[in-house]
Amino acid sequence: MKIDILTLFPEMFKGVFEDSILKRAQESGKVEIRIINFRDYSLDPHHKVDDYGFGGGAGMVLMAQPICDAIESLKTPNSKVLLMTPQGVPYKQQHAYELAKCNHLIIVCGHYEGFDERIRSFVDEEISVGDYVLTGGEIPSMVIVDSVVRLLDGVIEEESHVQDSFHENLLDYPVYTRPFDFRGMKVPEVLLSGHHENIRKWRREEQIKKTAERRPDLLEER
Repeated sequence: MKIDILTLFPEMFKGVFEDSILKRAQESGKVEIRIINFRDYSLDPHHKVDDYGFGGGAGMVLMAQPICDAIESLKTPNSKVLLMTPQGVPYKQQHAYELAKCNHLIIVCGHYEGFDERIRSFVDEEISVGDYVLTGGEIPSMVIVDSVVRLLDGVIEEESHVQDSFHENLLDYPVYTRPFDFRGMKVPEVLLSGHHENIRKWRREEQIKKTAERRPDLLEER
């Protein structure tokens, strides 16, 4: 997979993509991530990318030309262009699975007061990571990349993400490690039984129980 991120602040991505699973995924060739400053595509002599919005209002608005030219220069028939915006579709685990099937993602990070509405006609999907507003699309884009890359073949063990929270609209089951007894809180006996079928049933029951208690809306969607 190839991922291009369009941003005005490339330095924000240092560290996030240079450690742990994301680093290993790049080193092994599972994914190629490029951080692109769309200011480089500005036709303005001073590389200007924003201007005052028509009709007035607070803040500066990102201009269409630099972003749209950047998208057009990178896009291929196999590309999917994503726009990070609070107005987008709420992001969920199933969406991550769908994006993990793509060959090429182009992620556009907005900033400032917003972006020229005409940019929307150049993107395939608009995504929101929650009902709140951030200073820009950089952090949401990191969320998208992290959630998608871990699903690529060979990045982590398949069993790890098949049992994740939100798989099949259920939260994850409880997990334990040594010691068996920690301050009076003991590991459930079934996990020590060695009976795989009983363990599987217990985990499934715990998933349903935890989801009903904490996220009943997920059970309704099931």
